[in-house]
Amino acid sequence: MIQWPKSNDVLGTTNRGNPAESGLCTLCRSDCAGKCETWMSCLKGRHMLYPRDFGSVTAGSANTCHVGVSYNSLRIQGFSYGAQGVAPGRTTNPDDCLFTNVSLETSFGAKEQTKVRMPLMTGALGSTFIAAKYWDSFAAGCALIGIPIVVGENVVGVDRASSMANGRIEKSPELDRRIEIYNRYSDGYGTMIVQLNVEDARNGVAEYVIEKYGNKVCIELKWGQGAKNIGGEIEVTSLDYAMFLKKRGYLVDPDPELPEVQEAFKAGAIKGFARHSRLGYTDLPSSEAVHQNFMETVAYLRRLGYTKISLKTGSYGMEALAMAIKYATEAELDLLTIDGSGGGTGMSPWNMMETWGVPSILLHSKAVEYGNILAAQGKKVVDMSFAGGLAREDHIFKALALGAPFVKLICMGRTLMIPGFLGSNIEGALNPDRKERIAGNWDSLPKTVKDIGESPEQIFAGYESLKTKIGADEMKTVPYGAIAAWTLADKLGAGLQQLLAGARKFSVTEITRGDIVSGNRETAQETGIRFITDVQDEIARKILA
Repeated sequence: MIQWPKSNDVLGTTNRGNPAESGLCTLCRSDCAGKCETWMSCLKGRHMLYPRDFGSVTAGSANTCHVGVSYNSLRIQGFSYGAQGVAPGRTTNPDDCLFTNVSLETSFGAKEQTKVRMPLMTGALGSTFIAAKYWDSFAAGCALIGIPIVVGENVVGVDRASSMANGRIEKSPELDRRIEIYNRYSDGYGTMIVQLNVEDARNGVAEYVIEKYGNKVCIELKWGQGAKNIGGEIEVTSLDYAMFLKKRGYLVDPDPELPEVQEAFKAGAIKGFARHSRLGYTDLPSSEAVHQNFMETVAYLRRLGYTKISLKTGSYGMEALAMAIKYATEAELDLLTIDGSGGGTGMSPWNMMETWGVPSILLHSKAVEYGNILAAQGKKVVDMSFAGGLAREDHIFKALALGAPFVKLICMGRTLMIPGFLGSNIEGALNPDRKERIAGNWDSLPKTVKDIGESPEQIFAGYESLKTKIGADEMKTVPYGAIAAWTLADKLGAGLQQLLAGARKFSVTEITRGDIVSGNRETAQETGIRFITDVQDEIARKILA
């Protein structure tokens, strides 16, 4: 197994825990005091694109050796001439072809296009309590940036304030809160996506959402994700809550209704209960049966009034991948998110995360191959989003290029949650009266933050640009976690603009598979992306001849 370095001396970053390829720690804590690259980027923004201590140092790359097949073994191809995708009204004059002029705006959808300001979306932020605690920051941040956010599975089912009537949900304060906060800050870019799993379907979540919010919400069918293959889990530490969840129809492990379990809980031997979702399609014996059921489900959702429908699938085998792409294409879905192993979680069995499923780069490569097969048949292939261990601007570029022309968005889970944690901690430390309400973890600012500043205006590099967008009055009420998200997006966006400009692409929609190369022969074989020195070799020989 490749061991990723814990620190980057050039950027001045350090991982608290064991880093993954994404640069995030395998265990990302909401109370973390720093300072991985993503954490620091939430404060410093685009300043984190460059080596520290300018004027006193020089810096050289340490990443020239590529071992194994991973996104790290793809390299970005630069070009020495040309300019594609220059905006109308601009010229290809060097005075116009600045990286800051690169357009990151794109869109996705089958019939109705959803505009986004950056090719990003969140992972599913569902019934895990950490998603609920920091939702204000997550939702406000994504809405201000102009990207989609996903309300994950089971939010309604675990909401103790929700109520049922005639077998379906009639009130869900938590789901309402999540939708309404995003809508408050949205200006027409991005969208709210609400997932639907087995329990959600039984509880009537789709009907509840369409009746209350209309077709402005995108409904998402859930097949799986890259972190697990048995459905969503949370842990509760209350026997009473565990009993509630079992009555709601969930699998709760261990069974809170068993007398011996209750006695063990009272004695302190059992300290928590895991709530699990059900596997889907267990009553269907074949892919043909799944196909029929899937198409009937989509038809039902359209009859309810949904005009935006998406599908989220995980890192199953090639059959399930082909099914997802073909069925989503036939049903004219708006988006298909393909989450490879290496994906993150709020709570999944650890060794399952480590050992099951298809690694992201392999799954994503086959998705493009299968998409091309359908495209060759004259079909308009569903727009896709790639997910699974992606966190930096180079990851965004590589995944978009690998997935071209089908991939429109990159789905980031834990990466886009970190600004919510960090901003809330800073807000709570600076405003003790808000600390409990916003789930702040700090009593005072740690040195890692004080080294940057001691007021929000000093701490967040994106503070003034966001104030310009929303005004000084709104700035007084916007969550600090949303300011941190805006600042992180500034770094990711500027970094992506620089990479695109180096590839001579002045719009993200111009990106192609020719913009990346493989760093070793094995990666070339598995991804279909040619080896670095094979690319343009024919052209080079013609020049020399």
